[in-house]
Amino acid sequence: MSTLAQTPAADREAIPEVANPLGLDGIEFIEYTTAKPQALGQVLETMGFRPVARHRSREVLLYRQGGMNVIVNAHVPAMPDGAAPTDKPVIAAVALRVRDAADAYHRALERGAWAVPSRVEVMELNIPAIHGVGKSRIYFVDRYDKFSIYDVDFIPIPTVDPHPPAVAGLHFFGVVQYIGNDRTEDWAEFYRELFGFTDLPDEQRFGILPKGRILRSPCPPSSRFYLQLIEPEASVLDVEGEESLQRVGLGSADVLATVGELRKRGVEFLESPGVHTEDRGALTKSWMGSVSFELVHDVR
Repeated sequence: MSTLAQTPAADREAIPEVANPLGLDGIEFIEYTTAKPQALGQVLETMGFRPVARHRSREVLLYRQGGMNVIVNAHVPAMPDGAAPTDKPVIAAVALRVRDAADAYHRALERGAWAVPSRVEVMELNIPAIHGVGKSRIYFVDRYDKFSIYDVDFIPIPTVDPHPPAVAGLHFFGVVQYIGNDRTEDWAEFYRELFGFTDLPDEQRFGILPKGRILRSPCPPSSRFYLQLIEPEASVLDVEGEESLQRVGLGSADVLATVGELRKRGVEFLESPGVHTEDRGALTKSWMGSVSFELVHDVR
């Protein structure tokens, strides 16, 4: 009997797994820097987040709802270049859950990422990070199951529920990134090569603002998220120096019901001939000149 004949039939139809070189498993937290943490905190509370813990040694607060964590950082310096936070909030970092933070960090460096020097103080964890778009950072976190990074660095706020429920089941859907002219392929290759992201076909679009290139993370379906890369309009001059993380996308199984719940909390949504609320998605009005959230239909 030939060797070929002994090969199990199932092998012929083996479906390869999506490459996930760093073992990504979703977003652990989004970090904003601002010189007005109380004002930003009010925005987050309007969106359903609750302050649940304070950093042990820095002016940093942890907000949470459901499985989403948001860090508000008013510590000086807050940015990798030593710059102080400004009144206008900036998305300064995205932390990614991975199997092994040290391994993911070294693999990223081997693939061309730039390391962010750590500034670890007493009683603080060393969370490895690389440079992202603009002045932002990308953290790697592997303590998110039975133990978390917050167990070491943060002190719970007394009498506060440490796990407040999400409004209408909201969850992280993704992040919108503004990029310079003709930079889409450069950034798409960055995320493909370092993290294993894949380009979403043009016919697969989400929400009400489907511009640019959409990339899908290699995470399991329950923790999958997306990055949307948006170049300036053709009439806009080169803005390469203004590349940044622009806004956070939140997934909802029922966008219209979620919009109704958030409106009761005082959230206003953008309504114009080009952008309006519908079952596919919605966009909040901007707070503090830079903070907005996009709701996208997404069933988990």
